[in-house]
Amino acid sequence: MPFVLYLLALAVFAQGTSEFMLSGLVSDIAADMGVSVPAAGSLTSAFAVGMIVGAPLMAVLSLRWPRRRALLGFLVTFLLVHVVGALTTSYTVLLGTRVVGALANAGFLAVALATATTLVAPDAKGRATSILLGGTTLACVVGVPGGALLGQLWGWRAAFWAVALISVPAVVAVAKAVPPPAPAVAATPAAPSTAPPSTPATPRTGARAELRALRSPVLLVTLLLGALVNGATFCVFTYLEPLATHVSGIDDAWVPGLLALFGLGSSVGVALGGRLADTRPLPLLVGGTVALLAGWVAFALTAGSPVAAVVLAFTQGMLSFAVGSTLISQALYAATEAPTLAGGFATAAFNLGAAVGPWAGGRAIASGLGYRSPVWVGALFVALALATAGAALLARKRLQHRQHLQKL
Repeated sequence: MPFVLYLLALAVFAQGTSEFMLSGLVSDIAADMGVSVPAAGSLTSAFAVGMIVGAPLMAVLSLRWPRRRALLGFLVTFLLVHVVGALTTSYTVLLGTRVVGALANAGFLAVALATATTLVAPDAKGRATSILLGGTTLACVVGVPGGALLGQLWGWRAAFWAVALISVPAVVAVAKAVPPPAPAVAATPAAPSTAPPSTPATPRTGARAELRALRSPVLLVTLLLGALVNGATFCVFTYLEPLATHVSGIDDAWVPGLLALFGLGSSVGVALGGRLADTRPLPLLVGGTVALLAGWVAFALTAGSPVAAVVLAFTQGMLSFAVGSTLISQALYAATEAPTLAGGFATAAFNLGAAVGPWAGGRAIASGLGYRSPVWVGALFVALALATAGAALLARKRLQHRQHLQKL
């Protein structure tokens, strides 16, 4: 795999740390800002809403920009809003920084996914996707528990400063590693182009052409499944800290370790998805989703046990990201003629789940159902994903049967 993919993953690590780190800071932010725990949890939903709106919008806008310029612009904006977030004393301003930061994150990820697909062979999209998402899982392993630890030592603002500092080397890496567009030169028989085929000089389709390519029913179903699976993940992960301390009886000092364990599982899941997404995606998606549903039900039933919480935090992190990363790669495969917008809409779909999940979990808590209730909501999301996949498969078989009868 090209080394530039790993450098792009460094930027994704910084952004993933920001997106996920509030899971270990919810209670501190709520106390400092004078808001409820569900209101603090809605900061995660606000980030996800920004990703939903920003992913397709920024993907369309970036079609007119050189990819290195777009990546740098998005990343610098992301850095600056975290400085503002670390300084503000207003919940409203903090909420606004989450939305703007998400817009920048969405644009970066959409362009990075499109860039990654041009750097590898056509049948290696799953592995390329897994490298980029490796930055996200590394954020879960290191960034999120690190942010929680910083929050415990110096307050939640220290975590925002840390994200800003991590973004600095990511900016430098992108500036140096992502090649600029090759200059236009007159073609001559004796001087063929020396620009590598994987640079941003590669011909790119326009917005209208890419939008037409997004009408595939397979793509639409894949995006819906991704939204539901990610909704379950974020519904539980956002409230994992209060669940662990209030239900499982885990001491505050061990919460960063629990978050790191979830992240370690997600790293294993992405690695597994990267190995199988290009060769055996269907068995992974079917088996993984069924196991994911069973795991969330088991977590809801046994959340009072610290041992069960520790074990299931790892396994559910692994299953969630194995299924989720595979769905992203399948979305890219389903829209090969629209690489930038496919990445943008995949990002939007997954963050639709990331917005609805914490909101639904917060509503369940606010309704008096307790900190265990988000796990049941997560199980419901995965059950809906399985039902949707089954209905789509049945509809496809009926369509194929009608087409067969028409040919007779």
